[in-house]
Amino acid sequence: MKSSDLTGAAWRKSSYSNGQANCVEVAFLGEGRVALRDSKDLGTGAALVFTAGEWHTFTTGVTRGARKRG
Repeated sequence: MKSSDLTGAAWRKSSYSNGQANCVEVAFLGEGRVALRDSKDLGTGAALVFTAGEWHTFTTGVTRGARKRG
């Protein structure tokens, strides 16, 4: 899905962003859906849209992966 198809979404940058364009942005869309995009694309690139269950699985996997490396 193109990020431009998500007009009106309230995008937030990662709290780990270093102030440069090398981060991701997330938007909570309602009905449990969550969109994720690369901030380098300035809102013109693709966005992944997750269901609530997919988002939970994704964030759990990221967290567990970070713990293993940490």
